[in-house]
Amino acid sequence: MTLDQELMKGKKMALFKSISGISSMWSQDMAIDLGTANTLVVLKEKGVVLNEPSVVAVITEGGKKSVLAVGDEAKTMLGRTPGNIAAIRPLKDGVIADFVVTEEMIKHFIKKVHKKTAFANPRILICVPTGSTPVERKAIQDSALAAGARKVQLIEEPIAAAIGAGLPISEATGSMVVDIGGGTTEIAVMSLGGVVYSKSLKVAGDALDTSIINYMRKRFNLLIGDSTAEKIKKEIGTAVPTTSNSFLMKGRDIRSGTPKEIALTEQDACDALMPVLNLILGGIKEALENTPPELSADLVDMGLVLTGGGALLRNIDKLISKDTGLPVTIADDPLSCVAVGTGKALENEELFSTMLSEY
Repeated sequence: MTLDQELMKGKKMALFKSISGISSMWSQDMAIDLGTANTLVVLKEKGVVLNEPSVVAVITEGGKKSVLAVGDEAKTMLGRTPGNIAAIRPLKDGVIADFVVTEEMIKHFIKKVHKKTAFANPRILICVPTGSTPVERKAIQDSALAAGARKVQLIEEPIAAAIGAGLPISEATGSMVVDIGGGTTEIAVMSLGGVVYSKSLKVAGDALDTSIINYMRKRFNLLIGDSTAEKIKKEIGTAVPTTSNSFLMKGRDIRSGTPKEIALTEQDACDALMPVLNLILGGIKEALENTPPELSADLVDMGLVLTGGGALLRNIDKLISKDTGLPVTIADDPLSCVAVGTGKALENEELFSTMLSEY
């Protein structure tokens, strides 16, 4: 290489660094909890700035597909769209099911957070399920890069949940976290800044909704949609029935095909949810069976911490405590726990560097 070529190469590198430096001035680093049900975005020193459903409405016109709405607006369209519009969830079981739509969704959230700044290309930290494969992790990273990120790093969900819940995962004591999200339940035992044992179950909030739908069909010959099932879960869903409260629910009678209204009790809701809750309990017990004895001794005092939207199900802590014999604590603000933990890892990159990865 000649001297002129060396000088030209040096100028190009300097220009590239200059452009990257200028664009990073306009772009705040972001932490994203890219969930099956909801996507949360955290900005450095600002906390959670966005919390919207992971739903995208796609319209087909003249054989071409384009994004019509994202987030809250798109969720209101679920189950109510005409033939040429589809409201879809681009993530399934915590991993990407539709690469193109996920890219558009991330791009939309980046623009929304950065107030539609044209130069926005932030560094992004995204949390991923522990059970996701390298290929699935690469797909998440590629989607974020294609959406405009200049650098993408990944952190495992239970680690982010533990950081967000304030657990002492860097110390030589056992910490256990159960993150019940929309698509997956992440169970992990941690010590000295690493995961000693982890398990990712593909049953969580969405599976609870499906279980309610199936129960209504079998028990009452009634067809209901996802939105109604979610409403039942929030209104009278419980892991341990404590009252005789009832909830008036409307749906379509399977036999007559006409609209029908029934009164649903807490016991009915508990019976509907129990098949999925038993799978989660089985996963927790398996994790405890595979935990080293010294860490098991720590868990007798420390217990386990519940995070994620599933932790808001009434009396789920009582059910798990009764089944395992351990003290169970629900994290403060369990819905945003993973996002807050991801944000803390982003702010303290040096402290948590061993927990971050790139593909």
